[in-house]
Amino acid sequence: MDEKNPWRFGPTRGELWFWLWASLGGLSLMGVALVVRGIPKGPAIAEVAGLAVAVFGYLGGRSVKRLIRREHP
Repeated sequence: MDEKNPWRFGPTRGELWFWLWASLGGLSLMGVALVVRGIPKGPAIAEVAGLAVAVFGYLGGRSVKRLIRREHP
């Protein structure tokens, strides 16, 4: 049998591009919401901006890393 691809069960290249664009869209929508509604005071900033940056930043960063390293089937 030929060499096994270690990424054969991972997301495909198309899925990685989808997650990259979805994360960029989510970050830009959060930015628009902060501009339109204003920056929240107190602990709400951690919930609104911190959680969105953490989730969308992770998804986007992971997608970029895997696309650059070609870690997809």
